[in-house]
Amino acid sequence: MDKKPFVSAEKLREIAQQYPTPFYLYDEKGILENADRVKRAFSWNPGFREYFAVKATPNPYIVKMLTDGFGFGTDCSSLTELMLSKAIGVPGDHIMFSSNDTPAEEFAYAAKLGATINLDDFTHIQFLEDTIGYIPETICCRFNPGGLFKVSNDIMDNPGDSKYGMTEEQLFEAFRILKGKGAKNFGIHAFLASNTVTDDYYPMLAEILFKLAVRLEKETGADIKFINLSGGVGIPYRPDQTPNDIFKIGEGVHQVFNKVLMPEGMGDIAIYTEMGRYMLGPYGALVTKAIHEKHIYKEYIGVDACAVNLIRPAMYGAYHHITVMGKEDAPCDHKYDVTGSLCENNDKFAIDRMLPKIDMGDLLFIHDAGAHGFSMGYNYNGKLRSSELLLCRDGSVKMIRRAETPRDYFATFDYTHIFDGVLEELGY
Repeated sequence: MDKKPFVSAEKLREIAQQYPTPFYLYDEKGILENADRVKRAFSWNPGFREYFAVKATPNPYIVKMLTDGFGFGTDCSSLTELMLSKAIGVPGDHIMFSSNDTPAEEFAYAAKLGATINLDDFTHIQFLEDTIGYIPETICCRFNPGGLFKVSNDIMDNPGDSKYGMTEEQLFEAFRILKGKGAKNFGIHAFLASNTVTDDYYPMLAEILFKLAVRLEKETGADIKFINLSGGVGIPYRPDQTPNDIFKIGEGVHQVFNKVLMPEGMGDIAIYTEMGRYMLGPYGALVTKAIHEKHIYKEYIGVDACAVNLIRPAMYGAYHHITVMGKEDAPCDHKYDVTGSLCENNDKFAIDRMLPKIDMGDLLFIHDAGAHGFSMGYNYNGKLRSSELLLCRDGSVKMIRRAETPRDYFATFDYTHIFDGVLEELGY
């Protein structure tokens, strides 16, 4: 099964005539339909809320689409993500601040906004109290069970090697201390595996956290109000992978909820999620143009994007499917490395990838870049971040972030004026 772009070749060529490549393109229709599915999948839980992981796609147009349209909140992990949430009108009780190694000023600002603070470490209890002068009435703690996390005997991840969260012993002691310092409403949070393409992950995680919640209430007397399943629900980057079924996932969590929490009289607990990749990944693409070809020991296609635009293949060896637009039905009978122009040999979007013959000027649609794509960009080699565009439901296109210019790159130098001449010479 091949992946289909959410835009036609004709439409994309039209867009590229107005907006220079490379650029990110997001599918408004797909985003909204997916958000609606998530909300319906967990509608059995009256308190359910998705806290969209801002780190995945920190564009206010997109975040606001989710918070205004569906009542979702935001999951923030830095000062600027908190500021973004405040600026677009997200109320404090719809902000989850899940940070680690947290600077004091960020705890202070989260508390000022009325965000729910999710403590990553036992020592942060005293640090938070010293910083803001009190312990909030509503507080959350992040749990790390250690060891390996398995689904159907397959190792999904290694929590024991993760820097996040508290041990079980620390968690119980944290709840006792926080309760003694005035906390009244408690939450539990855990993230045990990344990008799982299985409907079993959330239900298995839920059972671990639900049983933990029962024990915590009994042994500490803490009133647990919510359980945050965090992220980890993945997407099928490869064409041969089967997508997750969010309705099966939601119903799986529902069944565990009824089995574990309901008999204990804890049926009023709210379920929270913090999905970024699942919410946005398939609904964004990096669009780039073939500008060079090279024939040495391998066949190379050089494009006008590079790893600063999408670092996942270079950093993780991650697979991103590529469609050569206008050649969707052509045979994939050419083997290419698709590369960018960085002075790094790992600056490759694909290695030994079978694709149709690529001609100079062809547009390449790099799939599943809607989350952890633009947001992980950087400026190595003095490269500049691209624009972000939104393909609206009515077929129009809106620029939701302009491309960086050399003036942006030089703007943080104290002696910016020395660049004025060369910038003006080149029309910036």
